[in-house]
Amino acid sequence: MQRRRFLHLTLAAGAGMALAGCGFRLRGLETPVLSLDSIALVAADSDLTPAVQAALERADTVIRDDAPLRLNLGSESFSESRRTFGSAASREIELTLRAPFSVQRQRDNAYLLDQQQLEVSTNFSISDNNLLAQDDIRQEARQELREEAARRLLDRLRALDDQPAS
Repeated sequence: MQRRRFLHLTLAAGAGMALAGCGFRLRGLETPVLSLDSIALVAADSDLTPAVQAALERADTVIRDDAPLRLNLGSESFSESRRTFGSAASREIELTLRAPFSVQRQRDNAYLLDQQQLEVSTNFSISDNNLLAQDDIRQEARQELREEAARRLLDRLRALDDQPAS
């Protein structure tokens, strides 16, 4: 019995070391780091804005109107497309979020990142047998896309870390 337990512990430790060595990380546990101390945010009135604000705050970036850089964030738009066809009771839907953004220097309005498009998508299934849950599933998928879009926006802002802001 002790041999079996020792073998299990050895295998678990080996698997943990192998995963750590290959760069595996659990999604969502890492906090993105930006060297931008502060940024101004000019954003459309959409539900993506609070997700971006929260992501910036988690990255220790303060949102201030007098910051050297300005992030211009446009309105989010969603599109849906059916992934399954036929008379099945369950349908798979691809949901895509798109939002334009750009980054400018405040002092001379020069674009450091010209207008670009954030685009993220996910798939989810809805069942015709559970009509009440369809809206909840759709709203949950939309919120997950907003959070993913905010993470990807931070990834793009990291490219500005090497450039002088002023």
